[in-house]
Amino acid sequence: MEERYSKAETLALRRKHIGPSCKVFFAKDPLKIVRAQGQYMFDDKGEKYLDCINNVAHVGHSHPHVIKAATKQMELLNTNSRFLHDNLVQYAQRLTATLPEKLSVCYFVNSGSEANDLALRLARQYHGHQDVITLENAYHGHVTSLIDISPYKFNQLGKDSKKEFVHVAPSPDIYRGKYREDHPDPASAYAEEVKKIIEETQKNGRKIAAFIAESMQSCGGQVIPPVGYFQKVAEYVRAAGGLFIADEVQVGFGRVGKHFWAFQLQGEDFVPDIVTMGKPIGNGHPMSCVVTTREIAESFGASGMEYFNTFGGNPVSCAIGLAVLEVIEKEDLQGNATRVGNYLLELLAEQKEKHPLVGDIRGVGLFVGVDLVKDQQKRTPATAEALHLIYKLKEHQILLSADGPHRNILKFKPPMCFTMEDAKHVVETIDALLTEMEEATGMKTENNASTNAQCKRKTTEGSSQPEGANESISHMNGAACRQENGLYSKKPSLSSKRIRT
Repeated sequence: MEERYSKAETLALRRKHIGPSCKVFFAKDPLKIVRAQGQYMFDDKGEKYLDCINNVAHVGHSHPHVIKAATKQMELLNTNSRFLHDNLVQYAQRLTATLPEKLSVCYFVNSGSEANDLALRLARQYHGHQDVITLENAYHGHVTSLIDISPYKFNQLGKDSKKEFVHVAPSPDIYRGKYREDHPDPASAYAEEVKKIIEETQKNGRKIAAFIAESMQSCGGQVIPPVGYFQKVAEYVRAAGGLFIADEVQVGFGRVGKHFWAFQLQGEDFVPDIVTMGKPIGNGHPMSCVVTTREIAESFGASGMEYFNTFGGNPVSCAIGLAVLEVIEKEDLQGNATRVGNYLLELLAEQKEKHPLVGDIRGVGLFVGVDLVKDQQKRTPATAEALHLIYKLKEHQILLSADGPHRNILKFKPPMCFTMEDAKHVVETIDALLTEMEEATGMKTENNASTNAQCKRKTTEGSSQPEGANESISHMNGAACRQENGLYSKKPSLSSKRIRT
């Protein structure tokens, strides 16, 4: 289909009519995408791009089963949830069947931000408390209540931007955080930090309403909490009269492979009080959900205030949600996430051995981060290099983003139909580009690979590090011996606007 405007005209009209804080990918040369299918996107010139970042098109762009379900229901009826309709209750039943039994009551809304905002209301109503504990670098949404609890955003506003009722705990990052992979029990150590915050808050006469965390931090740098962390945090928070909110907006619906929900990586003995979901739930259709216990839902209803959402839970949205669940099951997309994710991690691990720029590989299923560093011992973030790499990947028609507090984490979260061939193609391209970058700065890849291997042998011998509790989780820490590299050493780190993906 011929486009109404040229790319230049589209860009000019966007600058004229769309708010300047609404950013685009690849600002120097943005893409004009006109269609997409599966894991591929196509621009106005017909060029095909491999999409490695779109966790919204969860079961694949333009999936025919989802489209058919949407159009079929749209032809019949779309109205609000004040009328009885089977789609609403059928979808709620199917969705809650994927969760622990006590998480049985749904509130349907339209975006991850709406879901997290409502979750805060539920938590604050439960015991009448107000304060919230969040994590470093967390992002939970764009509405005012969520900017307030998102250091990823409010830190950009200055040092005095944190509200009095917000308390920030260290991110449970065992590569860059306060307690690292060599700590005997990082889960307990990070949980103790939350306990200290609670105790200090109580000394000041304040009360905790909730602890909120993404089950795996996305914008915060693809951080996977150590197993046992959530259990201990929940124990401390509940003892203080608060609730545990698991934000699954980015990482839910089978992305981790072995489990349907990322919080389940912590173990069967952990169940959140509230779960929020969005992005992949509708495969691009705007919908989201809050799921909680009957007790918490009844407490919310006891306020006497009705909760009504004009579009939340409408028949079309619920038909789409059901279709997404059906595709995940029918096409074994959880199994695919495990198989392809493990293969991707293996390929990236080889690059870590080969390239000194690669400091850490971490991930589970089709949620993977590559931490680029200038120095493997110091773990100095390679921000400029990451930005350069994603632009070069775009030239090779591969779409990948960089995120994290230093914008140096390559972020894999592709549609769940991503294949082993796709993974191989991406990693081979990254390998070639890293080699090119190293050669351009006088580095010899072979020498660095040899040094890396020697470093690995040195740090492995005599090591008492425990193996990961879940074999599907990979976290390959940076080598303990220093790698000198001169990549871009004379250039300042590039500043870049944050675009949440």
